Amino acid sequence: MPAHVHTRAMPRPPVKPAEVRRRADRMLAALGMTDRELSVLLCDDATIHELNRDYRGKDRPTDVLAFAMQEGEGAGVAPELLGDVIISLDTARRQAAQRGHPIVREVTFLLGHGLLHLLGYDHQTDDEERRMNARNDALCAAASPRRRSR
Repeated sequence: MPAHVHTRAMPRPPVKPAEVRRRADRMLAALGMTDRELSVLLCDDATIHELNRDYRGKDRPTDVLAFAMQEGEGAGVAPELLGDVIISLDTARRQAAQRGHPIVREVTFLLGHGLLHLLGYDHQTDDEERRMNARNDALCAAASPRRRSR
């Protein structure tokens, strides 16, 4: 099952949804989860701010949110559905500029981070953060287009 990528409040997103879908599909393949379904929303700060406030009680925008389908009420009803990853392209653009790399790299990082949250990873402790970051580095490498050698 493929990843589904949608945009909201972004008439001309700085990263093509088709590219995000390809990267999400590569991440799912690297995890051995090609039979799973993932939904990705690329949005602006206002949209993610509203979701962060309504669902997490944090009245500010954030870079990525993850809503797992295998947690809480209704968990296990549709095991093929992993959940939703929401990425603010406004925040991703700022973070990419601060870190000096392309926005597609930042979005890929946020996609991997959100996907790992859907799978139960967290970063509450230093050890959890190290494990999650190492796993995310591997997902980002798997998601990036392979350079052909000459």
